[in-house]
Amino acid sequence: MSKRLLTAAALALPLTLLLGACASDAGSGDAGDAAQDGPVRIGVVGAGDPYWETYKEAAADEGIEVDIVDFTEYTQPNPALSAGELDLNQFQHIIYLATYNVNAGDDLVAVGSTATYPLGLYSTQYDSVDDIPEGATVAVPNDESNQARGLLVLQAQGLIELKDGGTVFSTTADVEPGSKVKVEALDAALTATSLPDVAAAIINNDFVEDAGLKFDDALATDDPSDPSAQPYINIFAAKAEDADNPTYQKLVEIFQDTQAVTDGLQEASGGSAVLVKTPKDELASALKQVEDDIRANQ
Repeated sequence: MSKRLLTAAALALPLTLLLGACASDAGSGDAGDAAQDGPVRIGVVGAGDPYWETYKEAAADEGIEVDIVDFTEYTQPNPALSAGELDLNQFQHIIYLATYNVNAGDDLVAVGSTATYPLGLYSTQYDSVDDIPEGATVAVPNDESNQARGLLVLQAQGLIELKDGGTVFSTTADVEPGSKVKVEALDAALTATSLPDVAAAIINNDFVEDAGLKFDDALATDDPSDPSAQPYINIFAAKAEDADNPTYQKLVEIFQDTQAVTDGLQEASGGSAVLVKTPKDELASALKQVEDDIRANQ
């Protein structure tokens, strides 16, 4: 998933402070009949990444004005999109959106893909997975989608065993007794700051550099290029009625096809991002499948 949540003590800002008023036209350019009053408002988590300014400039060159709206927590952009305070958001992968839709009774849709990012295991105390002692504590994110993914990374490294081999719905309750390490679930923003107190931690890509780490410091990662990683593709999301909005489709193309933007994304990810151009119908199918699986597992 894509960028910084909050520091341990940070509080979410009210949406009225986060969302500015819109006054100017989005323009026409290649946007065609979908031009709207005011800029297209895109919610992100981590607007400080330079590639967002590059993206705004690239969109402006195509006649589309974009406002990037920054949020401090992953929990904010989807409700803001549903409420009409945003036109798009780009911060989450398919599993996160599916989980939100099912739990909130919402129907937000994926309208374009950006990249997948490896999820890494980091430590400031040990230089390899083999060095992590038996009985040590390892932290994982506590949100449903990234917790399961993190647990699968730990299992692949022989640190834990999961009930029935593990799934994208595994939780810490599925860690089998007798596993090499103990697992503690923490807010995704806190797994990085917990490193002095735990043997290792699964850290979302967004927080690696904020923790003073480098991406190649990871002791282990999953493989984002594996076909089974499709649910972890990061996406642009929109309201259901905007699934075929041509302006929004153009904005997806601009993101995917502007070299300076994708170069900036790669730089921000430490070269770890795997860029993808998954067709919209495949994203819709993957989202529906994950939503169905979530409902079946409730």
